[in-house]
Amino acid sequence: MNLISFLGPKGTFTHEAAEMLGDNLVPFCTIPAVLESVALGECDLGVVPIENSIEGPVGITLDSLAHKFDLKIFGEIVIPINQNLVVNKGSKIEDIEDVYSHEQAIAQCREFINKHNIQPHYSVSTARAAKSIIGDSSKAAIANSKTVELYDLEILESNIQDINNNETRFIIVSNEDARPTGNDKTSIIFSIYEDRPGSLYNILGIFEKNNINLTKIESRPSKAGLGKYLFFVDFYGHKDEELIKNIIDEIADNSYFLKVLGSYPEF
Repeated sequence: MNLISFLGPKGTFTHEAAEMLGDNLVPFCTIPAVLESVALGECDLGVVPIENSIEGPVGITLDSLAHKFDLKIFGEIVIPINQNLVVNKGSKIEDIEDVYSHEQAIAQCREFINKHNIQPHYSVSTARAAKSIIGDSSKAAIANSKTVELYDLEILESNIQDINNNETRFIIVSNEDARPTGNDKTSIIFSIYEDRPGSLYNILGIFEKNNINLTKIESRPSKAGLGKYLFFVDFYGHKDEELIKNIIDEIADNSYFLKVLGSYPEF
């Protein structure tokens, strides 16, 4: 039975995603800790968030995959995100002075927070935020409904996110590659030669000439100085397919750095 690590504690949205894979779950308090548990062989799989439809990429996940861990993306899970104002039982909106949550959840609920003149505070996770407010009627958390059951709290306001079409994409990481299924995506990271005009254009042209659709392109600072970036790209196909192999080889010939994060079934 696979041992699965996830961004905890219990009650996070990552916990909700991880439950779709099985019951043998182990919570960790940070994204790097989840990834490290897989890299060291303590767990077989790990589940971490990588992007949100409102707030965009989760930087610590991208940076960790790029710089710290040689792991494979084994799969992906996409779930709708409904943010709730969670409070101690009996608390009213006029009682709430402070609200706690993960920075992504805070950002997704800015309009609600400002409307009610509540002071936001960051926590390492939504569930940790919910746990931290227990017993204090002046504090609230932004979290999912599972935390209400876990910590004997209640939902004061539901669906408080600024935009209703709110989804988060989670990745499943492993030390092993996923086998081709015929309906796959591949994720890569590359950097370009800064002194060669048109470098990024030329690399993107490799996909166009081979009629391969990109599903995502994201840039992140490379941490090697201002103006130097890594590009994260997702595209259709599996790295073991001949066409995709040729594309990856051509990108390697035209880039300063290339790392294949994995090929996996599209959700």
